[in-house]
Amino acid sequence: MRIHRTLRRKVVCLAASISCALVTAVHVPVQSNAADQNVIAISGIVTGNVQGVGFRAMIQKQAIRYNLSGSAENSNDGSVRFILQGAGERIDQALKAVREGTKRSTNVSVSVSPASVDSNLRTFAVVGWTSVGRHISHPYDLIFYLRRDNAIIKKDEAKAIWLDICRKTVKGRDIGKCDKD
Repeated sequence: MRIHRTLRRKVVCLAASISCALVTAVHVPVQSNAADQNVIAISGIVTGNVQGVGFRAMIQKQAIRYNLSGSAENSNDGSVRFILQGAGERIDQALKAVREGTKRSTNVSVSVSPASVDSNLRTFAVVGWTSVGRHISHPYDLIFYLRRDNAIIKKDEAKAIWLDICRKTVKGRDIGKCDKD
C-alpha cells in the first residue's frame, strides 16, 4: 500500500510537471518578423502609351529596388496589369515611379486596388517579356527572387540586377541583346 501511494504521488507529480511544461509552451509568444506584419498587396492597371516602351521592365526594377514580389504583364487592350506585394511604404515608393512612367511612355494613368496577400509569393515576374528596343520578339518570363536581407537598394543596383536576370534568361539569337538601352 505504501509503495502504491509513493508511486501514485510520483505519477501525479510527473503529470503535473508535464502539464506545466505544456502550459508554458503554449504561452510562449511566437516570434515574427516585424517587416512581415505590414505586408500588403495591391493590384494595378496602367493605361496610356505603356506597351513597347519598357514599362514592365521598369516596374520590375522597382520591385527589385524595394524587394517586392508580384508580377507585371501586358493586356490585350494595351494596358499593363501588375501586382505588388510587400511593405506598404515600399509599395508607395514603387508606385511613385510607376506613375511617372518611362522615358518613352505617355499619358500614363495608374489605378490600384487592394489585393489578397499570398504568403508563399517570393518572386516578381514579368510575364512574356519582349523588347522592341532590343529587338527581342521571343517572349521570356523574367523572374526576380526576393533578397533575404530585405534592404532597399539604389536605382543603379536594381538596374544591374535586372540586366543580370535578362542575360541569364534570354536564349539563342537574343543572347547579348539585354545590354542595349
